[in-house]
Parts: sequence; structure tokens; C-alpha cells
Amino acid sequence: MAESGTAAAQSVTDSPKARSSIIRVDATPGHIINSFDPDSALGSSIDVLSHEGIDKVYTPHIIQESLSAGWGPISYRNNSELRMAAWHWTENGTWSDPVHKSGYFTGGTELKEPVRYILSYALPHRGFSTSGDRPIMGPNLSYWKSNPYLTSKFTRENDSLHPQWVIVDLKAEKPLSAIRIGWASPYAMTYQVEYWVGTRALDFDAGPQGEWKAFPSGAVKGSQGGTVSLKLADTPVSTQYVRVLMTESSNSCDEHGSDDIRNCVGYAIREIRVGGVDSSSAFVEVQKNLSERPTTYTSSSIDPWHSAADADVNATGSYQHSGFDLFFTSGLTNNLPAMIPVTMLYGTPDDAAAQIAYIEKRGYPISYIEMGEEPDGKHAMPEDYGALYLQWASAIHKVDPKLKLGGPVFEGVNEDIRVWPDAQGRTSWMGRFVDYLKAHGRLADLAFVSFEHYPFEPCDITWKSLYKEPTLVKHILQVWRDDGVPKEVPLMITEDHLAANLTGPMTTIFAALWLADNVGSFFEGGGALFTHSPIQPQGIQNTCLGWSSWSNFVSDEETLEIKGYTSPYFAAHMINLEWVQHRAGVHSMFPSSVDIKDGDGNLLVTSYAVHRPDGNWSLMLVNRDETNPHAVRVVFEDAKRKREASFSGPVTFVTFGSDQYVWVNDGPNSHADPDNPPVATTVKGESGTIFTLPKASITVLRGKVGALMD
Repeated sequence: MAESGTAAAQSVTDSPKARSSIIRVDATPGHIINSFDPDSALGSSIDVLSHEGIDKVYTPHIIQESLSAGWGPISYRNNSELRMAAWHWTENGTWSDPVHKSGYFTGGTELKEPVRYILSYALPHRGFSTSGDRPIMGPNLSYWKSNPYLTSKFTRENDSLHPQWVIVDLKAEKPLSAIRIGWASPYAMTYQVEYWVGTRALDFDAGPQGEWKAFPSGAVKGSQGGTVSLKLADTPVSTQYVRVLMTESSNSCDEHGSDDIRNCVGYAIREIRVGGVDSSSAFVEVQKNLSERPTTYTSSSIDPWHSAADADVNATGSYQHSGFDLFFTSGLTNNLPAMIPVTMLYGTPDDAAAQIAYIEKRGYPISYIEMGEEPDGKHAMPEDYGALYLQWASAIHKVDPKLKLGGPVFEGVNEDIRVWPDAQGRTSWMGRFVDYLKAHGRLADLAFVSFEHYPFEPCDITWKSLYKEPTLVKHILQVWRDDGVPKEVPLMITEDHLAANLTGPMTTIFAALWLADNVGSFFEGGGALFTHSPIQPQGIQNTCLGWSSWSNFVSDEETLEIKGYTSPYFAAHMINLEWVQHRAGVHSMFPSSVDIKDGDGNLLVTSYAVHRPDGNWSLMLVNRDETNPHAVRVVFEDAKRKREASFSGPVTFVTFGSDQYVWVNDGPNSHADPDNPPVATTVKGESGTIFTLPKASITVLRGKVGALMD
């Protein structure tokens, strides 16, 4: 992709040393800050597609183009669980109630016809619950029921250690003094109705501000179920959030019968209404104006029971996953082991184990297994996630004890995820999850910690946002360590982009510079696996900051015909094909720094240095100055021997930036012009050689270093 030419040659000047800054590389033996193999550490991902999209993406041309960005391993994303749905990784399998084709589905491990498409199934027992995400709608929503795998029958712990709850969010404070609950079976015999004093009760990303308090008459013991109206207080309490906290179940069976114990544990509610009482002590539901946001209901967990009739009816047109046979045999995995998810929040351990057994029977290589999807976004408590994690780990390790399991696959956050305090006052989600594994003697089952990285609000990105990235990603890596993740447990970004929603800067030169900084600072901070998303083409869409695409490509929305490249594609080229060397082995990363700042103290140039297996030193330099080039010299230092050296002999100089690429925001016709690849030349490296970094650019310097000298 890189081409030689005068533009690159002019990037090396004979300017006086006084006008240049020094990039210092600490090449001291023993000062390595990280080591990684690009073939296991720099990858991309594939997410949900339409039925037609699967057919279009898995073609030789699209796969060849997708891989040409240079990313190595691939991560398979589980959007079904994100959307609060069950998935069938195969339609060959058995139902726990085969007569009615319903219950809990376990995929079959027989090697039949290759699996090309994976269906999602709505969850009837989601009932009124949304849990903060956009659920797949189903035709048979009945009532809410908690996950049976969080009961003592499966956790071997008292149910009071895994209380289940439903929260009514009125979206604004209202005076409340009563509640009506329509219980189904099994119902709660012991529960407590509480109200939130404070703000952001459900915001685990920013951290809830306040506390739960029981209504004066909110504690209930010996409940008989049915529909009950409870007067909670003589004087109404003003609050936005009401929580029903359940700690003891009737263990009576739901409408599906007693043949399956999972039908007879946990808690089930048909409806909840909050309000007050009138002069005759009758319940009166709280009144809301049409202009007010509708009430929503969030729950601690959901029973994964479903039926054949709950298959996503729109799946053929809009919503499916790639079948594992198609995924592994298409070439998209780059002939490298792939990271595979199992559904955990809305699945069963038997089905997860069967999925892995099937993949291994086929001989498909697995690098890691991610357990569940974004439990923080589903408002799952860390102890509940931990209880499921251990059950799933036991089932999967019976199939293959060598498999590396991890999670929790957090949503993209910049700070610690904080939940309501436990009995010890602990609020850190990760800290409590790690402590749960430790308390059960199972920390060894956590082979890695994974999370997503979406650092910016999509409509608030400015050029100065670029300066924040190195600090943001290093900080969140340190947060997980401070929460108690052992230093020997690798930290992995398994989904990554500028923001969680599409935004205009994703296709401007901003995205290229951000991606280079994102990758470099992640490894500087001790990260182990970086995954940029997604690998496949996607169409151009309108956003709050202009027309853009998630993708490496400018492509037609319908046909996915590739018409050009976006800046992340060329940044990936610089990272994967210039800075590091795939199929070569382990790279060693050393500290490097340069002190070029603007008037506000923002660092304008960042530097990332690796020593490659081929003996070359490779520096990735990001000039984040939007308007000015910067001249630099490179000095390699051995602090122990107090010696310095420089590049010696031929130095490959490759650059990509705003001179090669400009995004033209032109509605559905948006494109880059120019849309040119990186420019490369070879220059002579010696003491005092000055390299000029073009404005708004990524530059890689690669070559040998002379013997360190006085």
C-alpha cells in the first residue's frame, strides 16, 4: 500500500538542531514495558448482520478487502445477548419440553449440515423488563421471571445472597405511598419495597448517587402471592425509583409445570403499579402527563425460558449472526484462533458447553471464550454474574479444561463501574466480582478480563478530544488493576471505536490519529489484546456530526460494494503493516517520549517504540497538531551504561495524514478526496538526522540502531 515519492522525501530535512525536538527512546535492557505478538494482540471483530448481509460479507472479495487492513485475530461479538435475547448457535438440538418445543434449548453437537446463520429468540419471561437496553420484541411476552440459575438449587448458596429485584423508574419524582404487585408463581414470600433517595439510581457507568431506603411499611414476610395492594407509608414519599427486593421464594411452579425444577425457583411478577391510596384506602396509580417520559422497569435478571414461536420473525431481513461453520471456514479468521462468546445472562451452561464441544469437534481453533455480554448494561450485580460465571466455567471446562475463559465484557467506560454498596460498603463492580471468585477459590477460572472501549460522547467530539485518548485508556487499565485484577490476568479490549454510537469523526483524519494513539497507549499501559471494530464494510449514514461509517470502507448501504477507504483503514495499515510485523513473533515495547506542547499544555506529538523480531526499531509517531508539522530527532538511550545511539543506515519513513486524506461531508455521497495510501521513502539514518512529521499525521520510522556510544 505504501508508495515512495517526493511528498515522503520532503519529510526529512536539514533544519538546524535548535529547531527540532528530541524523541527519547529508553532502550535500556530490562526496561521493556510490554511484550506482545501482533498475531494474538492486534485484531478486529465481526458483529450482527442481516441475513442478506451475511451472504454479502462472506464473499472472497469482501473478505480479502477486510483482511487487507492487516488486523490479525478476530473476535466474534454476541449482539443477541446485548439485545436481551436467547440465541441458537444451531437449530439442531433439544428442548427441555420437546412436546411444546419450549423451555431451555441445548444445541446438538452432531456434525450435520454446516451452520450458516444463527437465530435470536425473544424472551417471554422478560415481561415488562427492559434492563436499559433495546430488547428484541417477541410475540409472547407474559410476565417477568428471574433467572433460575441464580437460586440456591444451582448456586448452592442461600437465596438471600443473590437477592433479585425489579425497579420502577418513573423518569421524574412523584409522591408515592402505595404499590400494587400482581405476583405469578413462584412468588416472593419475603421481600421489601424501597425508594431511592438521590439521583442516577440505575447509572452504573457514572455511579449511583444516593441510597435505597425501605418504606415505613415496606417489609413483607409470609406473603401468599396473588395480587396485593400495599400501603407503604402514611405520608407520601417523593421519589423517581421504587425497588422491590426479593430474598425468599415460594418455590411454587410456574405455568410450565413441575417437570423441570427451573420452572419452580426464583420469582415471577405479572405487573407492578405504584401510586397512593384514596379516602377509602383503595389503591390509586400515580398519574403522569402525556408529555412525561413513560415509566420503565429494570430487573436483576431474566429467565431464559423461550419457545420455537419466539424466533425473531424479522431475522431473515434484519438480524442474524454468522454461523460458526461459515465464520471459521470463510477465511475471515485469518487462519488464527478466534475469540468466541457464549451466552450466559440468557442461556444455560449445558448449551454453552455443547457450543464449545461442537466447535472443537469441527477442529476450529479457539483463542479465548468470553462469558456473557455487557452485564453492567443489563444491571446485573457482580455476585450474580460471578455465580453464573462459575457454573458456566465448570460446564465448559468439562469439555476442555485448557480453554481460557474471561469477561465481564464491560460496556465502554472511562471510569470504574460502581453499583449500590453491599453490606461491607463496597461499590466497585469489578472489585466485588474478583472478590466473589476469590471467596469461592475459583480466581484461576478468570483467564483474562475483557472490556469495550468507546471513550467519547458521539456528539461532543472536537479536535481537542484527541489529546485525551492516551490518558483515558491507560487510566481504565489501571482502574481494573486497582479493583483487584491480578497482574498475571491479561487485560483485553474486545470491541473498540470512538463512540458507542456512529459519529462523523469516525471517517475524518481525526479517527486515524485517535486509533494510532489508542493502540499505542493501550500497549504502553500493559494491555494484552486490542480489538478494533468492525472488520466488515458498512454503509454511510447521517450522524449528529456529519455523514459517516463505522467501517474501514466507503461502501454502498445495500450492496456493500466498496467504493473507497476511510481513515481507520489507513491507520490500521500503519499499525499492522508498518509499525509491527505480523507472522514474526513477539515485539518488545520500550518507553519513549517527546515534549512538544501547545500553549495550553496539550502534548502535540506522541511516540510508541517497539523492538521487532527482525531486529528493527520501529517508532510510531502521532502528530496531533492540526495545522503545523514538527521536526524531531530520535535518540536511543541506555540509562544503565549512560550511552546514546541513533538510527544507523537505511531508515524506512512512512507517513499518512491530512495531506493524503480529507473527508468530504456530502450527504449520502460523502467520501474522501484525496483518498490516498501512506507515502513511504527510505532515508539515511545517522546521528543528528532530523525527521519532519507532517501536520495531522501518523508516521512510522523503522530501521537499525547503531551500537550505543558515549
